[in-house]
Amino acid sequence: MATDRFDRFADFYPFYLREHADRRNRRLHFIGSTLVLACVWQIFATGQFVWVLNGLLCGYGFAWVGHFFFEKNRPATFKHPIYSFIGDWAMYADIWRGRIKL
Repeated sequence: MATDRFDRFADFYPFYLREHADRRNRRLHFIGSTLVLACVWQIFATGQFVWVLNGLLCGYGFAWVGHFFFEKNRPATFKHPIYSFIGDWAMYADIWRGRIKL
């Protein structure tokens, strides 16, 4: 895009999807997000908040590997943390719905 400023998530999401064009990157995001959900489950199941750290490591670790090694771009999280967080879960849901190929 010509600008790095987004006033609405609806404007940001197409940019976010372009930043995740490589299927391997999307797969790593999907795996990381699934592991985050497992970590959230563990927080409630065990009451141990170490799973918060594990969740962050899983979510960001898998995503950043995908960006640095496959997309060769800088994760949007660095400039747009809120929209990127929402975008990750929107992409995750769209993959489950079959709207985006895994």
